[in-house]
Amino acid sequence: MGKRDELITKYAADLKEKCGVNADIDLLTKVTIGCGPSIYNKDASTVSGSDASELATVKNSFLIKKLGLSDDAKLDEAIASVMETYGKSNRNKYRAVVYYMLTKHFKKESVY
Repeated sequence: MGKRDELITKYAADLKEKCGVNADIDLLTKVTIGCGPSIYNKDASTVSGSDASELATVKNSFLIKKLGLSDDAKLDEAIASVMETYGKSNRNKYRAVVYYMLTKHFKKESVY
């Protein structure tokens, strides 16, 4: 089992324990691969739910560029909803998990 597989297993456990979501492992794997090398970097692998610039990156780089969504209030609402579901008190919000939940939220699985 490689490092990426270990991380995917950890992300699936996070989804189940912290978000109450049974992960679609195939989609989670594709989202994780889509995150690229950032998943191996301690700082880049997580999303700070209280950092406005970090949330802007999620919105612009992922939702608009990757998923092809148009910029409107629904994007900010979705990000806030995901942060709420993940748990505001939970410090480590994994980027792949946040992206996975946003992909499911907008029903954009076809992107992957």
